[in-house]
Amino acid sequence: MIHFVKLAIAATAVLWSSSASAKSSRTQGTTSCASVAAPTVPGAQVLSIGGNEAHNVSVAAVPGLLGSVVTGLNVCNVTVVLTHPGANDTVTVTVWLPLQGWNGRFQATGGGGYATGVGVLALAPAAAAGYAAAETDGGHDSNLESPSSWALTSTGAVNWPLLTDFASRSLQDMAVVGKAVTASYYGTGPRYSYWNGCSTGGRQGLMEAQRYPDDFDGILAASPAINWPSFIVAQQWPQVVMNVEQTFPSQCEFQAFVNASIADCDGLDGVLDGVIADPGECKFDPYKLVGSTILCDGSEVTISWKTADIVRKTLDGPTAPNGSKLWYGLNVGASFSGNSNTTIVNGTTVGDPFPISDTWIQYFLEKDPDYNTSSITYSKFAQLFAQSNAEYGSVIGTDNPDLSAFRAAGGKMITWHGLADQLIFPNGTVNYYERVKREMGGATTVDDFYRLFLAPGVAHCVGGNGPAPTSPFDAVVAWVEQGKAPDTLPAKVVDTSGATVTHDICVYPLVSRYDGKGDPKSASSYSCSTSF
Repeated sequence: MIHFVKLAIAATAVLWSSSASAKSSRTQGTTSCASVAAPTVPGAQVLSIGGNEAHNVSVAAVPGLLGSVVTGLNVCNVTVVLTHPGANDTVTVTVWLPLQGWNGRFQATGGGGYATGVGVLALAPAAAAGYAAAETDGGHDSNLESPSSWALTSTGAVNWPLLTDFASRSLQDMAVVGKAVTASYYGTGPRYSYWNGCSTGGRQGLMEAQRYPDDFDGILAASPAINWPSFIVAQQWPQVVMNVEQTFPSQCEFQAFVNASIADCDGLDGVLDGVIADPGECKFDPYKLVGSTILCDGSEVTISWKTADIVRKTLDGPTAPNGSKLWYGLNVGASFSGNSNTTIVNGTTVGDPFPISDTWIQYFLEKDPDYNTSSITYSKFAQLFAQSNAEYGSVIGTDNPDLSAFRAAGGKMITWHGLADQLIFPNGTVNYYERVKREMGGATTVDDFYRLFLAPGVAHCVGGNGPAPTSPFDAVVAWVEQGKAPDTLPAKVVDTSGATVTHDICVYPLVSRYDGKGDPKSASSYSCSTSF
């Protein structure tokens, strides 16, 4: 998903114009935008603050980050630059304050990949919905795919202050700055404060709940990049397998296995809809495709045993040389185009590693931007996996199951994760939730403040064949402000026929069970059950 948005943030079109008539329409704010007071940020020094009114703001859509264009925004745009003494960093926090129609709430927005924030792509929809909204650059550029500009110091050592900013510190700074700026501008602080993020943004939300439990009343942490030191290395496993076995299937070949697995397991839930509702119960055998012929780009290709073996190892997930399991693999039915990507160079199919895992190994493990990841053996992979956890688990693992302080603060949190996520393995999220239950006294206690929803057929944050949640953030708000704990999340997708399919995603571990007689494309034909 992230391959195509490498420079999306920097390239996003942001247009605005100011006019006397627009300025005269301002009804919010007890102080002028240019006079917002500098906040006090514990552990940081504010270097500068500046504000200006922006009118008729339009932000262009970017696939995977902002679904539709946002137009007609009028905001007070405040920029706060700060540093942490001794860290030699410069962190920028941007706050957008609606000039009209502020809803009394504050929303902090998350990032993606290596970008601590995604700028206007998150600020615009939040402000359009009436929220005072904030984002942070975490002290480095917004390249989602690579940390090349900030990971290492001039001496080749890991830049720990900037990694700390990315992992946690700048997140609380954003919460403090955002709420203080909001209070200064409107003359009153927000009645409620929320976090909203997916992927890295989901990890950041859980980091807030774990380390800064008083920052937010409600958190949406979707498809979270938690267990970072484990899953980020595990993403490289398919490339290691292909390089060691010297076999590089085309995406057409991989898709044949996806299609076959869906054909085998689509009906496990009683509905033929192109979605594997329960990947854990799908007993797909990739070796049965060996010897079969498929058509790829007009040429016939015969599936080899080696290709089937690569698929099997990818689905099983990484193992140590002694056979012990290191982490989870790709869910059956999910696309291989993320971590198992291949491409054609000079007429030869070669591996095309996912940039975030590739650069994590180069910069943070080997500390060598030129390190050739295609040389990684199975034994070397196991070493890298152990090293990643040993060196970075306490910094960016974001997997502490003790959420007692967040619960005590009255916080509410929702996580949803697509079961066909091609980048972040959903079983890692399930593992974390189960650990939270064990730590905090079981599902009944945990469901009082933290709920997990698994969306069959949905890819990373967006896309896929299955219905994706349509308004999970609104569910967080309703839970916080009205006490409505969500048992389901409304979801929909437009299928290949052009029809709109609706479902209600049930709270984990329940599943959405078809009644056997109603319209299978309608949510009214399903109910939550312990099994299909």
